[in-house]
Amino acid sequence: MRKQSPRAQRKARHYSRRRKVSGLNLTALMDIFTILVFFLLVNSSNSQQLPDNPDIVLPESTAQEVPSEVLTLQVSQNMILLQERPLISVTDAMAGEERTIAALVTELNGFAARAAQLTGPMEDGRELMIMADRQTDYAVLQRIMQSANQTEYTRLAFAVLRTSEEDEQ
Repeated sequence: MRKQSPRAQRKARHYSRRRKVSGLNLTALMDIFTILVFFLLVNSSNSQQLPDNPDIVLPESTAQEVPSEVLTLQVSQNMILLQERPLISVTDAMAGEERTIAALVTELNGFAARAAQLTGPMEDGRELMIMADRQTDYAVLQRIMQSANQTEYTRLAFAVLRTSEEDEQ
């Protein structure tokens, strides 16, 4: 055997390392796919998840339309909440002779102004989802609808529990 110079030995080691087929690091790949699966599972819901409020029992319906992502107003027996934040009590909302709820009009105008900055003005009105308990007095709902009509939120929808048609027969 012929003795090689240190430089030749270094070059031989370098070229032998380049010829080796490197293995795939499966641990990192599995971590990425695990995170991806959890992300997709969490974000796979294509319908709006209505807020869960134990004080509100929604009426039942055979509605087929799926709700879209809109501003949500909750009406329980004693409180009105806008986007899950307490706004005014029902007794305070019904006090007085005016047909609108001033606090609700103010808040809805604030939401409309922020939404207009993001999406621009809407010609046919913005949509408001009302989640009211099935025992809610119609006079309360009437004042809420009248208040919403004073703002850009003129397209109103009521949240209901969806039941199948077989359940009614």
